[in-house]
Amino acid sequence: MRQPVRLFSGLLVGLAGASAVALGAFGAHALRDVLDARGSELWHTAVNYHFWHALALACTSFAATGRWRHVGMAAFALGIVLFSGSLYALALGAPRWWGAITPLGGLAFIVGWMALGFGLARRNA
Repeated sequence: MRQPVRLFSGLLVGLAGASAVALGAFGAHALRDVLDARGSELWHTAVNYHFWHALALACTSFAATGRWRHVGMAAFALGIVLFSGSLYALALGAPRWWGAITPLGGLAFIVGWMALGFGLARRNA
């Protein structure tokens, strides 16, 4: 992997993981008395998917090859922003139409997992 791509991949993985931890802590502490039960559930789901897909970003960065690495990393990053981001917004009181964004993030996650699978298959071929 070329040096600038490796640097960007590392920064993206680090940012995704660090933001998942920070937002999880923020929800558990600063928002404890602010969110109702539904908001707390949404926040928890957002952090859960955010964290797991930060790990998927790391796996893709190390394991996938070629264009599949780039497609997978872009899809996972987009999925974190759209899926988890829309749930964070809804938990904080965004209008209900923000919920229409969430499935787009889920679709991006699916594309990311497929790209990771193709990248691993190509690597092992």
